[in-house]
Amino acid sequence: MSSQNAAAPTPTQRTLTLFGFFAMTASMVMAVYEYPSFGTSGFSCVFFALLGGLFWFLPMALMAAEMASVDGWSQGGIFGWVSNALHNERLGFMALFFQWFQITVGYVTMSYVIIGLLSKILGWSALNDSPWLKFVAVLVIFFGVTLLQLGGTKYTAIIAKIGFVVGILCSAIILFVFAIIYLAQGHPVQIRFGARQFFPDFSQMGTLTIFATFILAYTGVEASGSHINELQKPGRNYPLAMFILVAIAIAFDSLGGISVASVIPEKELSLNAGIYQTLDYLMYVDTGGTHHLTWLLDLVCLLICFGVIAEIGSWVVGPSAGLRTSADYGMMPQSIRRTNKHGVPTIVLLLNCIIVVVWDALLTFGGSSSGGNVSILVAETLTTCIYLVGYLLMCVSYFRLIYAEKDLKRTYSIPGGLVTKTVVAACGTLTSLFCLVVSFVPSSALNTTGQHEYETLLCIGFIVAIVIPIIISAFRNRYVAAMKPGALKKLRYQQEQGKHV
Repeated sequence: MSSQNAAAPTPTQRTLTLFGFFAMTASMVMAVYEYPSFGTSGFSCVFFALLGGLFWFLPMALMAAEMASVDGWSQGGIFGWVSNALHNERLGFMALFFQWFQITVGYVTMSYVIIGLLSKILGWSALNDSPWLKFVAVLVIFFGVTLLQLGGTKYTAIIAKIGFVVGILCSAIILFVFAIIYLAQGHPVQIRFGARQFFPDFSQMGTLTIFATFILAYTGVEASGSHINELQKPGRNYPLAMFILVAIAIAFDSLGGISVASVIPEKELSLNAGIYQTLDYLMYVDTGGTHHLTWLLDLVCLLICFGVIAEIGSWVVGPSAGLRTSADYGMMPQSIRRTNKHGVPTIVLLLNCIIVVVWDALLTFGGSSSGGNVSILVAETLTTCIYLVGYLLMCVSYFRLIYAEKDLKRTYSIPGGLVTKTVVAACGTLTSLFCLVVSFVPSSALNTTGQHEYETLLCIGFIVAIVIPIIISAFRNRYVAAMKPGALKKLRYQQEQGKHV
C-alpha cells in the first residue's frame, strides 16, 4: 500500500547529499513570519523552542525516516505508512486528509502575513484593519498564486529555494544583526531575562497556548522522510541532518522570538505585521533616530513577502499527489484525479480555492477583535491541531511497526533498540497530546472578547475538520463502484508483486 506508482529507489539512485537533504527539509519547517507569535511568550520562547524541538520535532523526524525506509513503504508518505501499519486504508486516508486539510487553513495564515506587511509598506492600515478588505486581499493573493500553478510546476522548486534563501535566511539574519546592535547600545528592553522568565507559568493554562505555534513551526518534517532511500549514507546522514536542523531551528526560533519581544510590548504586537514593527523600531533607534533606513525596511519586508508567496506556491500542488493516489484505492471520487495538459490537478486546485474562501470568511469576520490577532492566532492554532491528529495516527502506526511488524525489512532504524524506539515514540505522542489539549485554552495575550472568539472559532473549525473525512470515507463503496471494472483488484495484485509501492 502506498501513494506513488513508482518502485522504490535502488542504492545506485542515492543522489541526495547531506546538504541537499538538509536544505530541502529546512525549507519546509522554517519561517520568519512566525517570530511575532513566538515573541508573545517573552523569554519563555526559548523553553518552548527547546521543548518542541527535542521532544516533538526530532522524534517525529526519526519515526518518519524509519517508516519511510520500510521495504515497500518508501514512497508511501503518511497515507502508506498508516494504511500498511494499521492495515486500514480508511485510517490512512484520514491521516492523509489531515495532512492536506491543515494547509488550507495555513494558506489563510500565510496570506495574513503578506497583508500585514503590505499594509505597513504601503501605509494603508485599512488593508489589515478592515475585515472586508482583508477578506478580499486573501482571495486575491491565494487565487493569484494558484493561477500561476496552472502552467505546471516546472519553476516551483526554483522559486521555493530562492524564497527560502532571501525570504527566510537573509531576512532573519538582518533581523538578528539589528537586534544585537539594539541590545549592545543599551536601549530599553521590553522583556526580562532570567531563570524565572525562562519557564512559562504552568499555573496559567493561557500562557501555554502559544506552544501550538512552535509545533506549527516544526510541522512538515515527515515529508522529507519519504526521501530517505534517495539519501547518501542514510544511517549516518539522516540523523545528522535532523540534529543539525533541530539545533538551527531552535536557535532561529528562539532568537526570532526574543528579537520581537525585546522591542515591541506584548499588548502592541501585531501577529501578522510584527516583523515590520520590530524592524521599523530597530532601524530607527539603531541610527540614533536621525536617519531612518526606510528603504532597507521595505526591502526586507518585500523579501519576506516573496518567501511566503513561494511557500504558498510549494504547498498548492504538493499535497495533491496523495489525494489523487487515495482515489486509486477508492477513497475519493475519481474526478479528483483529473489534470490539465500540464499535469496539474485542476479539481484539487478548485477544491483548495473553495475551502480557502470558507476559512477566509470564518477567520476574518469571526476574529476581527484584538487588532486582528484573533484571526491569525486561530488560523495558526487550528492548522496545528488538524495536523496533530494526523501525527497521532502516525505515532500509533509506528508503535505497531516496532512491536507487531518488527521483522519487516528497512534501510534505516532508530539506533538503540526497542527501548529507545519506544521512548522516541512516547515523546512524540505525549507532546502531541499535550499541545492538542493546551491549544484549546485561549491565550492570556487576548482580551475577554478575543478569548471568546478564539474558543468558538477553534472548536467549530476543528469539529468540521474531523467530520469531513469521516463523511467522505463513508461513501467509499460508491467510489469503488465508479472505478473501472477490476481496477482495484489489479492495483492490489501489483502491490503484492511489488510493482506498486
